[in-house]
Amino acid sequence: MIFALMPIIFLIGIILVALEDVIRINKTAIVLAMSIILWGLFLLDADAILAHNTVLSLFSEDIPNFGNLTMHERITEFMERALTHALGDVSSTLFFVMGSMALIEIIDVHGAFSMISRWIHLKRKRSLLWLISALTFVFSAIIGNLATVIVMITIVSKILKKRPDRLIFACMIVVASNAGGCWSPIGDVTTLLLWTSGNLGMIQQVTHLVVPAFFMLIIPLIGATIMLKDGPIYTEEVDETNRLGELVSERFQTTLLIISTLAFISVPVLQTWISLPPFMGVLFGLAVIWFITDLRYSKEQSALFQRLRVGHAFTRIDISTVLYFLGVLLSVDALKTAGQLDMLANTFNNLLPNPESIALMLGVCSSFLDNVALVAAAIGMYPVQASGPFMVDGVFWTFLAYCGVTGGSLLIIGSASGITAMGLEKIPFTYYLKKFTPWILLAYFVGAGVFLLFFA
Repeated sequence: MIFALMPIIFLIGIILVALEDVIRINKTAIVLAMSIILWGLFLLDADAILAHNTVLSLFSEDIPNFGNLTMHERITEFMERALTHALGDVSSTLFFVMGSMALIEIIDVHGAFSMISRWIHLKRKRSLLWLISALTFVFSAIIGNLATVIVMITIVSKILKKRPDRLIFACMIVVASNAGGCWSPIGDVTTLLLWTSGNLGMIQQVTHLVVPAFFMLIIPLIGATIMLKDGPIYTEEVDETNRLGELVSERFQTTLLIISTLAFISVPVLQTWISLPPFMGVLFGLAVIWFITDLRYSKEQSALFQRLRVGHAFTRIDISTVLYFLGVLLSVDALKTAGQLDMLANTFNNLLPNPESIALMLGVCSSFLDNVALVAAAIGMYPVQASGPFMVDGVFWTFLAYCGVTGGSLLIIGSASGITAMGLEKIPFTYYLKKFTPWILLAYFVGAGVFLLFFA
């Protein structure tokens, strides 16, 4: 009974996450409670659950004198090691996310992102739309789609006055950020999971997905261009009262922006070159920025200068987002340990004709269910094989990177970047559904068709 209850609890939790704005309960609280409940249910009926799958027998090979232990001692030993292993895998993702957040916060508080808006000198709104979309597509592959959405919407808000124009831009930023995020191992949390789990390599992902991602960008961009009434851009006055911005020279802002960008770029390069884990690469970049800013402000006594230091940036990191990923990944690990994901994989294999259709279906589901949980579940369901679509850099994992990220664009609530943009610009759900979802749905299947035509 408890075994059957676990996936039901997981599904209910993911649905509640999608309904966060309706039920008024933070999604982090939901997934943290869900993860603890799932592991608790597992413990309550562990002897019955483990008796019906092979995980305990495989685990016994690593434990000396395992046969002499009582069933209770076996389960206790197993659970301790299973949770320690799960936390080890999860922590690498969490430290990467935290390091990235700190780097973005340092760049932002120094006003480096504001320079981008000052560099833009276009006169027409449609030209600006194409430039912003292109920049979003590229930046999201370098610094991640969530951070890119925040940066780009901030830039657009400084340039455009009219809300109807900003709504179109904000929706297009969501689409472009997810399109750009799918072809980079650090572009989205789901691609980061595929990369750090060893399922998909950087070169495979970039070379196979950049073209489908381009179609995922260009088709909605054509639709947005049609929607946007062209005309001259009326730039708002830039706020010059920011005392922090006045303390930092443009040269130092540019230096931090370049170093931070190079730090993000070096993460996949170092991982490919010397197998340095991604979280260590981004933490090294953070250490370099920390070193530079501490030297710059070591002799400054003003409290304003202290707000520019890395130590203060950690006070502004969104810890709830980090804990959200912790809850989701631990929940998936509970289902994996209990053998639920193996059963689900067998069901998919019986119902769907090929692995590509499974990835395509998971992408559509990510439009209303959390794509991090779906991709993490897929990683748990399908062990990496020596050959075939499920091998390292196989067709399934590559296609899943495309579908899992871009499928989240189908609905505004389907991705963290969409939800963030929804909050920043107060985008109505029905507005996005009517004006952008048809274009995105077309682009999703066109991009999928391009991938399958050339690589399947």
